[in-house]
Amino acid sequence: MLRYTIPNSFTALSLLLGIASIIMTQLGDLEFAAWIIVWCGLLDVLDGVSARILKATSNFGAEFDSMADLVSFGVAPAVLVLNAGLQIANIKYGSNFFWLLSVAVAVFVLTGAMRLARFNLTSEETSKGWFAGVPITATGGGFLAPLILVLMYHDEIATSLALNLFFPVLMFFLSILMISSMRFPKATRRESNLINVFQIIAICGIYYSGITRTYPEYLLGMSLFLLVAGIIAGRVTKNK
Repeated sequence: MLRYTIPNSFTALSLLLGIASIIMTQLGDLEFAAWIIVWCGLLDVLDGVSARILKATSNFGAEFDSMADLVSFGVAPAVLVLNAGLQIANIKYGSNFFWLLSVAVAVFVLTGAMRLARFNLTSEETSKGWFAGVPITATGGGFLAPLILVLMYHDEIATSLALNLFFPVLMFFLSILMISSMRFPKATRRESNLINVFQIIAICGIYYSGITRTYPEYLLGMSLFLLVAGIIAGRVTKNK
C-alpha cells in the first residue's frame, strides 16, 4: 500500500500547487504563479517515474493524475494568461482582444480535458513509447516559458502585442496538437544512447531552472526544441 502512496503524494502536491498558482494569480503575483506551474511539471515527472519504479501504477493513480494535470496545466495557465492580459497588457474587459484571449484560454482548457479523457479511455496510447496527440503537460510548457519571459521583461518588450495576438494564436495551435492523433514521443529510454544522455541532461537543466527560478530562456529554448523535435519524430516514424 505504501508504494502507491508515494506517486499519489507527488500527484496531490502537484494539484495543490496548481491551486496555489491560481491563488497567486488572483493576488497579482503573476511571475511567481508561473514558476509554481513549472514546479507542477517537475512533480508530474516524479509521480510517473516513482510509479514505474515502485510498480505502483493503478486506475486510481491514472485518474487522479489526469485531474491534477487538468488543474495544474490547463486551468491554472489559462487563468494566468487571462489575468496577464488584463493586468500588464491593459486589455479592456469587453474589448475584441479580451474576447479573443478568453476564447483561446477556454478552448485550451476544453481540449486539454478532452486529451486527458481520451488518454484514460485508450489506456496507454497507440504504441509503446509514444503518445497519441501532444500531452497537456508539453503544451503547457510550450507557452509557459515565453509567458514567464513576458512577465519578467514586460517593461522592455511589446507586451500588448504578445498577449493580444501571439498567445491566443499559440494556445489555439497547441489546442489542435492536443486533440490530434499525431504521434509524440514519451520521455522514456530509447535505443540510442545519445538520445538517452540528451534527455537526462535536458531534464536536469529543466529541474535546475525550475527549482532556482532562473534561466527562463533555457526553458523557452528547450520547450521549443522538444516540441518541434517531437512533432518531426512522430511524422518520420509514423509508418514504422
